[in-house]
Amino acid sequence: MADRLTGLLLVGGASTRFGSPKALARIGDETLAERAWRVLGEACDARIAVGKGDEKLPFPVLADGVAERAAIHGLVAGLRAADTAVCVVLPVDMPNMTADALRALADACRDAAIPQTGPLPGAYRKTALPALTSGELSIRRAIDGLDVTVLHLDDSLLRNVNTATDVDV
Repeated sequence: MADRLTGLLLVGGASTRFGSPKALARIGDETLAERAWRVLGEACDARIAVGKGDEKLPFPVLADGVAERAAIHGLVAGLRAADTAVCVVLPVDMPNMTADALRALADACRDAAIPQTGPLPGAYRKTALPALTSGELSIRRAIDGLDVTVLHLDDSLLRNVNTATDVDV
């Protein structure tokens, strides 16, 4: 694994199906954003939250600088801002993810490391930036052709929240 690791928290989604900002949904004593931020803090030396810049969260949010909402924009902005060669990326709507699983992705990262379900969560090297900035909006298609490790993670860790009824973990 890299000497140092940055965690990128993606918070810029539209939450259309959810009906309100997912980042602010509560699970127990934490919001989804607080939970993900905590997990990234357990796994990483540094953290960057990336969104549209207008999110009201208890930590700073880096604006991705793009009006269009697509996860790839947050990934690119976070990779560019990170001081480390490797970043782990966690969408705010994955409440079951663990620090150990994120570190396992980082350990397996060549250009990228992703779980069996797709590109997020994942670990990405700055060397992936040319592919990620090719104009392709799909992370999966953008990284096609890179040296990508697919790491099998327990399916329960990869559960995401799409509607308010999904919040019960």
